[in-house]
Amino acid sequence: MRMHMQLPDDLVAELDSRIGPRQRSAFIAELIRRSLDDQQRWDELESAIGSIPDAGHEWDADPAEWIRSQRHDVKRAG
Repeated sequence: MRMHMQLPDDLVAELDSRIGPRQRSAFIAELIRRSLDDQQRWDELESAIGSIPDAGHEWDADPAEWIRSQRHDVKRAG
């Protein structure tokens, strides 16, 4: 789809110097796609706030030990 956008001349000049004038659309489309993906992740994070109760977890007594116990099958590289 074609759409009309207005951008400051200095912004377009820098864009052209970095990617070239024939790559503008692809570059801007990728930026918008990434931004929308980021926004979707934030929406999902914000919707999950409060979904886990504040207490009553198996890790409440000693969170560090609970994490260590979850790693028992993990093979570490290096």
